[in-house]
Amino acid sequence: MRTNYLLLCCCLLLAACTTLSAQEVKFGDLDASSMDAAHYPENSAYLNYLDANDPERERKIKVFYGRPKKKGREVFGGLEPWGKDWRLGANEATEVTFYQAVEIGGTYVPAGTYTMFAQLYPNQWIIKISSERFIGGAENRDISKDLVAVAIPTETVSTPREIFTIGFQKIDDNNVHMVYAWDRTRAALPINLNPAVLANDMDDASPMDLVQHPNMSRLRNYLKAEELAANEPQVRVIYSRPKAKGRKVFGEMLPYGKMWRLGANETTEITFFKDVVIGGKEIRAGRYGLFAKVNEGSWDFIIHRNVQSWGEANHDEKDNVVTVTAKTEKTPEMVEALSMTFVEKGDVLELVVGWENTMARLPIKVKK
Repeated sequence: MRTNYLLLCCCLLLAACTTLSAQEVKFGDLDASSMDAAHYPENSAYLNYLDANDPERERKIKVFYGRPKKKGREVFGGLEPWGKDWRLGANEATEVTFYQAVEIGGTYVPAGTYTMFAQLYPNQWIIKISSERFIGGAENRDISKDLVAVAIPTETVSTPREIFTIGFQKIDDNNVHMVYAWDRTRAALPINLNPAVLANDMDDASPMDLVQHPNMSRLRNYLKAEELAANEPQVRVIYSRPKAKGRKVFGEMLPYGKMWRLGANETTEITFFKDVVIGGKEIRAGRYGLFAKVNEGSWDFIIHRNVQSWGEANHDEKDNVVTVTAKTEKTPEMVEALSMTFVEKGDVLELVVGWENTMARLPIKVKK
């Protein structure tokens, strides 16, 4: 009898610990201005599906941006005032990656990742490209880091566009226009390197999002000088957020034993800004892909080098860097859209991934 009583007490204690562990996790909601990406060439987003000799395998430009909606408002000259810098999107400043050196407005721009802004006027925008990163919008930004400032004319179109959109229009083999469209306004930035390649005027069913640690490292332009050192970027994850929509996710929509891109659309991308240790293996700072093999009761997290890919199709296991098995837990509440967050546990940072009623933790030790 005493043995049964002790066994019951142990079970209750274990259940209480599991509940407390789950309650510490807080997943974010979907943002009103969903994130998206625009690629040039367009098909370079599907690199792992292209033949080895396909000319569109050569990535040239990628833009990562938030897509605000008009919602009946007067956008230019109202919501976005004349004469002020605009982040060319919503939330974080729009980010552009040039995979090769380009020329914009007569200025040489080396390959790399930058932020973009537009100073708005009724008949023209001044597009500015800056080397400053991880800032929320244009407030308090360091204009000394601007590399390019080029005026481009705007045109008024007959059909309003509800959601801000960025796309590309090929001019010839050496020239492309980056096209911006919102409301009744369109502008094009000539880039020295055919209809416009624009996303549909609607949110992606699985919008992109990001989490970054420390959280305020995304918004460093809002920090005081003495806060900057403690908010250097350490880890960032960019992923797409599919929704459950009443479906049973794990074991049905995602069969057990199958590889999953830990999101939807593009392969989930994890960036380590410092060297890290995962599963006992040292991993150098850099950009990696993140997959998971979903099992009943556990997930196998897979860090790999095949970053620019559209999911797990044709994945070569030789690209795997490390595989870590993590037990699954029950989420504190139903998670409709796939969600990720970071939780600090002493000197270990946990990337917590949750969807439906299941979550798992990837332990990451950031080296000092």
